[in-house]
Amino acid sequence: MVPISSLRLGESPRTQGSDEEHIARLRELDGPLPPILVERRTMQVIDGTHRLLAAVSKGLQAIEVEFFDGTAEEAFLKSVEANVTHGLPLSLADRRLAAERIMASHPHLSDRAIARSAGLGARAVAAVRRRAAELTEQPQFQARVGRDGKVRPLNSAAGRLRAAALLTERPEASLREVARLAGISPATVSDVRRRMAAGEPPAADEALDGEVSVVPQAKRPHAHGARRMRLVQSDPAVVLEKLVRDPSLRHKEEGRQLLRLLQQNAIGAREWSELTEVVPAYCSALVADLARQYAETWLELAQRLDERLRGVRELAVGS
Repeated sequence: MVPISSLRLGESPRTQGSDEEHIARLRELDGPLPPILVERRTMQVIDGTHRLLAAVSKGLQAIEVEFFDGTAEEAFLKSVEANVTHGLPLSLADRRLAAERIMASHPHLSDRAIARSAGLGARAVAAVRRRAAELTEQPQFQARVGRDGKVRPLNSAAGRLRAAALLTERPEASLREVARLAGISPATVSDVRRRMAAGEPPAADEALDGEVSVVPQAKRPHAHGARRMRLVQSDPAVVLEKLVRDPSLRHKEEGRQLLRLLQQNAIGAREWSELTEVVPAYCSALVADLARQYAETWLELAQRLDERLRGVRELAVGS
């Protein structure tokens, strides 16, 4: 608890100032409000201006605070993140302006990392970055820091080549393991594996321009000689119906759990559109992040099943 008189209103990402109706709603609430976030060095409010003004209007002399230690740029970033994830949402215009400022103070952050902080989509942030690059001379980074704190190169060609070499040397390695060693995402490793199976280079020719291949020529699969593990694409509804009738799955708890998961994911384009519309803008980054993580989990399951099928086929050929 600190005296309200010792606090200062900090710089807010809200260009229209405070919202009187929101302050009135907070004033009518019973019980203490959540602590506000205050920069320790300057005693400026980073997050919680509406709560502070509500406390002042109620005649309170002190308020509960949580201190933040960092630079002014880090304080602003923290303020934007806090206003995006709870309380009164920032307007779209405010979030775009915040993204521009974060981009200027943290140019090494990836589009997705800034999108998550500002409550925007990665494509919107990429568009903001392009416009800013056209108007100002910003430093060009060869790598950016993602939402998970990992540094990734802007051009993934080198990582794709490392992944191709690892997949050749260690075909039993999981997607996540290869991704960690190559410095790329599991989804990218999956694409490299698909390209290798089709006899294609790990990346597009233009992306590999100037790169030295690290995959031995003798070990590269060829389009005509390589066996394709991917089945002919069928109607998912037909395949799912066939699996549901399979007694080896229906009569085991684990099999029933797998069928439930497959049924939950068996939705069409129309349903995806409806689900997209129902997600609030300020939650879009969080839902998109979860979707990508779940997608990587499904990709790893597919890889393990492909490896098991390959082993069965090799045994059949050997016998």
